[in-house]
Amino acid sequence: MAMSEALDVRREEGAEPAQLYSIGDLSAEFAISPRAIRFYEDHGLIAPRRIGGNRVYTHGDRARLILVLRGKRLGFSLADIRELLDLYDVDPDHLEQLRATLAKGKARIAELEKQAEEITLTLKELREIGAFIENAIRDKESARGARRPRKQGGMS
Repeated sequence: MAMSEALDVRREEGAEPAQLYSIGDLSAEFAISPRAIRFYEDHGLIAPRRIGGNRVYTHGDRARLILVLRGKRLGFSLADIRELLDLYDVDPDHLEQLRATLAKGKARIAELEKQAEEITLTLKELREIGAFIENAIRDKESARGARRPRKQGGMS
């Protein structure tokens, strides 16, 4: 039985039970290693509780992990991700978080567009080099064939 099934705590008296997750639960769900989850903990991105020496993650920790993984997939640094996550707690309307996310998103789009241009130019150059080399090989093979002595007709 998974720890998430075995542990069930109440947030407040009379509240619905809070879902808890083990490191193994999150690791399996998101196809990442427990070491990666601990790495994010070490960098202050998630902060699980401890029950009996085991890490126990709340629904909020799981949500933060989803955002961390999305941020990494989109190419944001851990510092940027932490800044955006920390803004969530500062402003109840989340306007600052939304503004910061928008600004960082636009900056990332600009970076990716620049990289796309550079990749396009690199591909063009590599294709030109490839075509030049193919022509050089063809020319050398043709020249080699012209220099070979022709076999003379054999016996008559």
